[in-house]
Amino acid sequence: MTIPQVQLLLTGNELMSGDVIDSNSAMIAQQLQEVGIEVQRRVTIADNLTNLVNEIKAISQQCDILIINGGLGPTVDDMTAQALAIAANKALKRHPKAMEHLHNWCKQRNYTLSDENKKQADLPEGCQLIANTLGSAVGFYLQINHCDIYCTPGVPSELKKMMADEIIPLLTKSIPDNQQTKVKKMQVFGLGESTIQRLINKQLPTWPTEIELGFRAAIPLIEVKLTSRSSQAEKQVALWYKKLQQLLGDHIIGEEKAKLNQVVVKLLSQQHKKLTIAESCTGGLIASQITQVSGASQVFEAGFVTYSNTMKTKLLQVDEKTLQQYGAVSKETVIAMVKGALTISQADYGIAVSGVAGPTGGSTEKPVGMVWIAWGSLDNINTVCLYIPNSRQYFQHFVSSASLDLIRRILIKSTEVPAYISERQFKH
Repeated sequence: MTIPQVQLLLTGNELMSGDVIDSNSAMIAQQLQEVGIEVQRRVTIADNLTNLVNEIKAISQQCDILIINGGLGPTVDDMTAQALAIAANKALKRHPKAMEHLHNWCKQRNYTLSDENKKQADLPEGCQLIANTLGSAVGFYLQINHCDIYCTPGVPSELKKMMADEIIPLLTKSIPDNQQTKVKKMQVFGLGESTIQRLINKQLPTWPTEIELGFRAAIPLIEVKLTSRSSQAEKQVALWYKKLQQLLGDHIIGEEKAKLNQVVVKLLSQQHKKLTIAESCTGGLIASQITQVSGASQVFEAGFVTYSNTMKTKLLQVDEKTLQQYGAVSKETVIAMVKGALTISQADYGIAVSGVAGPTGGSTEKPVGMVWIAWGSLDNINTVCLYIPNSRQYFQHFVSSASLDLIRRILIKSTEVPAYISERQFKH
């Protein structure tokens, strides 16, 4: 059995007009690629029944798998089920299991099942259902011209879960074990793609050709992927993954889909420590990153957004003389900010940031992109001044990520100086 040939068909007037940006095809392609299946072709069309039927008939003669995305809703412009029925020369019938799903979905949300919603259970006769645990519309698949056609919802969260939980397992069943693609990932912060590649070229020059090395920028992290496409190559992945770990050191946040905020919260929780944050230039973004993680309340009780000097004094007890003598963007001020936050919150560790996010407000002495960061505990406060002359949004996100990373490094007892300090430290 060879790797199946896959094409995508996306439908929706909003996609054609540009009112909605197509991110679903990228999501599908990424999930398929991770199991060694490449998308050969993608077609996007408006909500037109005749065109949809013609495309289904034509594509079904060109490939093994067709994934149709969109058009499963309750309105008149949702035509996927009707089009597939016509293309397959099947009747459109109300599916009892799809109706049961609709009743349960509405009952869980205390909704009344309307006649319009019932349309989502009118499916091509003989089709097989694909579970949708999040939305009202079930997915379904049917074979035409020896092509398996999978119909999926347009809502991204529903599609993502359906692909991962239902469709990918169905597709990989047909691929022999010795041909299956396996991907091992690590998440890296503070090193760019070119830097990582240069380190590998220099330190690991004998990298095996059968293990594909890939990078994906997923700001603020870089995802490094080791892809094997045979059982023989897969056996070597563990060895080369370990070599990469040794090479990149504490810049590695974690494996697979690890996220910086999640890693920090987990480490704090494991060590029974609490964190507090005093923010100026990031406007609460660091606290927001922490509180996005379930269980954050165990490790984070209070944060302070003190944008003005007045609030730095009132809320964080920063001495007015410090602000007058050194300014808001200074080593002395962030030290006072983090001390105030730690004293008030009684947390174990704290972060304080104050900088010039821009695009205005800078000076020769303190240019746009300059930021002071203080982090640590009351008896051991560290400081650094970084220079990040990028857009305001990039500046804020990088400062937030670097701040969390510096706390992470304390928690893992890292003695390594991160590359972003070496590369971005502000030269006074």
